[in-house]
Amino acid sequence: MMTQNNENIMNSEEIQVAAFEIILNSGNARTTIHQAFAGMRKSEFDEAEQLLTEANEEILQAHKSQTALLKDYANGKKIETEIIMVHAQDHLMTTMTLLEVAQEMNYLYQQSAQNSKK
Repeated sequence: MMTQNNENIMNSEEIQVAAFEIILNSGNARTTIHQAFAGMRKSEFDEAEQLLTEANEEILQAHKSQTALLKDYANGKKIETEIIMVHAQDHLMTTMTLLEVAQEMNYLYQQSAQNSKK
């Protein structure tokens, strides 16, 4: 029977740190997206676009944490599933979807504003 080296097992603390990095960055992105929605409602489209760009940067930071985990896993590191990581992944994916919806809504708000001027 082969024994595993502790270096090949991600401990609970490491998993939690990675999860909280994902939650922090995706939470920041989510907050920024909601600020962009407020800008859209006031027809401040340039500001909304800037906020969506900032939100995307936060999502990229969260994605880097996620990618590091996947890289460790691909390199043979055992990563136990913890509920906090499931929550983090859910948080990131819903925020990524919200960003896509917000980008489309910004476009639609702009189209609506242009059509109402005609």
